[in-house]
Amino acid sequence: MIKALKNLRPIAGTVALSILFVVFVQALSLALPLLMSLIINNGIAAGDMEYIKRTGLIMAAVSALNILISVLSSYFTSKTSAAYGKIMREKIFLKVESLSHSDIEHIGTPSLITRCTNDVKVLQDFLLQGMRMILAAPVMLVGGTAMAFILNAKLAMIIFAIIPVIALICFVVVKIVMPLFKKRQKLTDEVNSFLREKLSGIRVIRAFNTSEKEDERFEDKNRRLSALVLKFQRTMSVILPLCITLVITALVLLVYIASKNIDAMTDTVKIQNTVGDLQAFLLYMMMIVFAVTIAAAMFVIVPRANISAKRINEVLEIEPGIKDCEAPEDIVPEKRGTVEFEKVTFGYEDAAPVLKNISFTAEKGQVTAIIGSTGSGKSTLVSLITRFYDVTGGRVLFDGTDVKKLKQKTLHSLIGYVPQKASLFSGSVRENLLYGDENATEERLRLALDISQSSEFVDKLPDGIESRVSQSGTNLSGGQKQRLSIARALVRQADVYIFDDSFSALDFRTDARVRKAIREKLNATVIIVAQRVGTIIDADKIVVLDEGEICGIGTHSELLDSCPVYREIAESQLTKEALS
Repeated sequence: MIKALKNLRPIAGTVALSILFVVFVQALSLALPLLMSLIINNGIAAGDMEYIKRTGLIMAAVSALNILISVLSSYFTSKTSAAYGKIMREKIFLKVESLSHSDIEHIGTPSLITRCTNDVKVLQDFLLQGMRMILAAPVMLVGGTAMAFILNAKLAMIIFAIIPVIALICFVVVKIVMPLFKKRQKLTDEVNSFLREKLSGIRVIRAFNTSEKEDERFEDKNRRLSALVLKFQRTMSVILPLCITLVITALVLLVYIASKNIDAMTDTVKIQNTVGDLQAFLLYMMMIVFAVTIAAAMFVIVPRANISAKRINEVLEIEPGIKDCEAPEDIVPEKRGTVEFEKVTFGYEDAAPVLKNISFTAEKGQVTAIIGSTGSGKSTLVSLITRFYDVTGGRVLFDGTDVKKLKQKTLHSLIGYVPQKASLFSGSVRENLLYGDENATEERLRLALDISQSSEFVDKLPDGIESRVSQSGTNLSGGQKQRLSIARALVRQADVYIFDDSFSALDFRTDARVRKAIREKLNATVIIVAQRVGTIIDADKIVVLDEGEICGIGTHSELLDSCPVYREIAESQLTKEALS
């Protein structure tokens, strides 16, 4: 919790003002019962109207000032809470951006979303309630107790009889609530994960008529979460009625004892003074009781916030698995684009190696293709170039320099990467293209659209290049999204282009036109991962993978003769005429 609250430092001024106003409000509140007692004792009992008016005006002024300070207190505590939420969400977002693929997969995307939204909201609410209640409780408790003892020490002892009971109730409730809240957050993660999976796969669910089965699975998860939340709320609802019952009992006992004392008196002035003191005493006792009730509520709120703080800190304290080296090296200018794999081995954590002893070179101005059966490690291999993952053995060299010794920002600036799944962002077509280079000229954008064969459909859109793209590009076809994804990478004018099975959604005609334009208009290193032999048939070099190992390197015609694995793939896709 303390670690999470350290992030309040950027808004320390607002926090200080919030604390000051909260304390000031409670201090002013302590003066009001005393002023009321003075009016009854010294004004009404003595029949002194001037004293009543004078003290009444003071009381009105204190009340008005209290209202003003209360408004300022609410404003600054709300501002503090909102600013803190903004800071935490930003920190989590920036942290996630710095994490490697394996780091993100370890926590899980749904859990990261929950931590960035639900857990931050819990801390925001805690801060808002805490500044208004936790800070107010000590002032009310200490101040109210002091004033109550000044008025009548004997009666003040009554409240101390119920405080241990309330504390015991809180302790028992907390022991029950904390495990429930931990389980609740975990189940929330599960529900979010389930929803994310099903919403992204809604077409598959409908196509296979499994909606009812998925509904049942969701109902089961939802029922478990609802039952836990209900149990959680029931447990939390026990503490307040118990505390209120004890408080009311104490107040009834207090009034009863005071009334017996008043009945025993015969002096009218003493009776009036006792009534005035009793009125003030009751208000101070209510303040004490309210402070104790707040403390009881905090016994539930604080553990809940503490769990959310731990979940957030878990993200913020992760050390990225892939980091820049302390003394990064520079790229050798004369090579610009040569990628070399030198006896590379890679395996995911706690798993057998996916790639073994991979060695080949992709030269500038050439097209190097990578092909192999499903699961042979093609996409993993190109992910090592961009350092989405780090090799577990051997080296990946970019222009003769180990990629581990380059700044990630520098490395990525030299690579145009097109992922397996075309990913577009909400905004215009132009804005999506400018992800490649925000300073790109109109000519560069148009050239990228032409090479990727995107101009033919972009020009037909209602607003052309300014047309809106919905989130994830859902208003475009698969082929259109893939072509725009290719265009975005081409805008960068990189030294190396990586196309990770990026032509799969294109028809053969468009595929051929895109590859022809890339070969003619780009003087760069081009690495293509493909499933279709037709896509890589004219590549300068084809690397064939089989179960994570290279089983052949050469041109299409060379591999047909020397590599049985490649020939088997080619025969399954091409006609005899194309093979000959």
